[in-house]
Amino acid sequence: MDTLSYKTLSANKETSNKEWLVIDAENQVLGRLASQVALLLRGKHKPLYTPHADCGDNVIILNAEKIRLTGLKWEQKEYVWHSGYPGGQKRRTAKDMMAKKPTAMVEKAIRGCLPKNILGRELFRNLFVYTGTEHKHAAQTPSVHTLKY
Repeated sequence: MDTLSYKTLSANKETSNKEWLVIDAENQVLGRLASQVALLLRGKHKPLYTPHADCGDNVIILNAEKIRLTGLKWEQKEYVWHSGYPGGQKRRTAKDMMAKKPTAMVEKAIRGCLPKNILGRELFRNLFVYTGTEHKHAAQTPSVHTLKY
């Protein structure tokens, strides 16, 4: 019996085959987009997925200003943060957030789907979100990726 054929393969950052993917966010629901992009960043769609390693792909998201929110979320969804000072709690609705910085909503949603540890912060650096259809990663020859739903 050949015991070498039964070894479990474990990918690491150096041996993983990282690809560049372009996703068009136009008319995509924010939460569904975020969950699918998080799977691509994490590498769970690959056969050599390893939970403790960065083996996911680099993802470029275009048209971040054209995402969809369902229901009354444009007026009712609030982003809350605190400055650290007394009375420093601040709120911004989704509509105001889109007017101020369109890419922030997509980035916050995807960051919330990633692990809350050092690996999650490292995976988040593989995400690039842009408004419009132009990006600066043409040298990496990214392939167009369509989402499941």
